[in-house]
Amino acid sequence: MIIDQKSIDKYQMNGVVLLKNIISLEWIEKLKKGIIENFKNPSKYKCVYEKNENNELFYDDYCNWNRINEYKDFLFNSNLPSIASQLMLSKKVNLFHEHVLIKEKGSRKKTPWHQDQSYYCVNGKQNISFWCPLDVIKKNTCPEYISKSHKWTKQFLPTKFFGNSYEKLDSEFEKIPDIENNKKDYTIESYELNPGDAIAFNFATVHGAPENNSDNKRRAFSARYTGDDATYIKRKGEMSPPFPNLKLKNGDILDCETFPVVLN
Repeated sequence: MIIDQKSIDKYQMNGVVLLKNIISLEWIEKLKKGIIENFKNPSKYKCVYEKNENNELFYDDYCNWNRINEYKDFLFNSNLPSIASQLMLSKKVNLFHEHVLIKEKGSRKKTPWHQDQSYYCVNGKQNISFWCPLDVIKKNTCPEYISKSHKWTKQFLPTKFFGNSYEKLDSEFEKIPDIENNKKDYTIESYELNPGDAIAFNFATVHGAPENNSDNKRRAFSARYTGDDATYIKRKGEMSPPFPNLKLKNGDILDCETFPVVLN
């Protein structure tokens, strides 16, 4: 799939762009099957952020592509690596990881405003996350992105989805401002989406998400890739995902078994 220049320019300028109808419904059905398999047997990284009695309302899991065939197939063989290359202006595309986030109907917990890159082990500006919904998303349940925040010179302390900071902090980072109570001060992007659409955004783009006020669950598959300028960095604070077996050193290119090249 060839992405139009307008979308590329938007991504480069705003750090976020809506892409309509870029994923076939066959892939969506595969991902739904993979998610069922994932949460039948979640990894050690599964986290539940909200419960109602015995029901899990907001939960996630990540770094399962090596054991969920549907995930691996999608991340390697769909059109996303090609789209990532075009939007990042990068010849090379490495897989970083995947992340599945689910807010069931009735979830009242907001995802706090945060910036992903400050807890990722990635330096560089050529990177991309695709937030791919598997359900119809109304604007009032869609994640929200601050336009052009990927160009801010400040980096922010990582924020847990529980709403508090990590225990081990990086002194180079600042506390994120109170965006939720000052939304009028920012240009905020959010959208209505259908399965097959995706939101593409930079690792440095500041974003959060509202509660799920809809009549449906809100399942999303996030696919994350890096480009030509990406190098490894060990953050001084806590990192997520932790990648405990990684042997890279600061400044190394990411090409390795953990971050395979999917397009070159």
